[in-house]
Amino acid sequence: MIYIKLFWEFFQTGLFAVGGGMATLPFLYNISDRTGWFSHENLAEMIAVSESTPGPIGVNMATYSGYVTAGIPGAIISTSGLITPSIIIILLIAAFLKAFHDNKYVIGAFYGLRPASAAMITAAGILVAKVTFLSQGTDINLKAVIWAMLLLTFTHLIKFTKNFHPVFWIFLSAVIGIVFKY
Repeated sequence: MIYIKLFWEFFQTGLFAVGGGMATLPFLYNISDRTGWFSHENLAEMIAVSESTPGPIGVNMATYSGYVTAGIPGAIISTSGLITPSIIIILLIAAFLKAFHDNKYVIGAFYGLRPASAAMITAAGILVAKVTFLSQGTDINLKAVIWAMLLLTFTHLIKFTKNFHPVFWIFLSAVIGIVFKY
């Protein structure tokens, strides 16, 4: 039964999370609150792992969430649930796009999705910042704030380090997280 629930939860997420992987975060927080499969703290760890591993973040999050919930079969099923709506929609769009690609309603619909995507990504960013920078929901996590300020300084303000490849910063952040148990 857990596998059917996993597939359905991630199918819904894949169906409505328009705007990329970060747009899945509000859905994942909702899944966390409703099912108890993982906590908000687990979700913050999932984000870190998903961001630092190759592949689309939404798929990585679904795989990680499914694995935490029900092991390897859960990872496969939740990932399948997330990508199934995209596959179906792309097949439908490809079948009809030639006939309707100049239609003003189709153009308007895609134009209208942009603010919804931006809002979902903004909401995800706010939720991630809240989990990252606030401990226990109210206390400021000083280590996270200091590390974020250092990263911002080294990646944007210091000429020598601002051109380092993003993979370097991801790797360095992972090492610091491991060393300082953060």
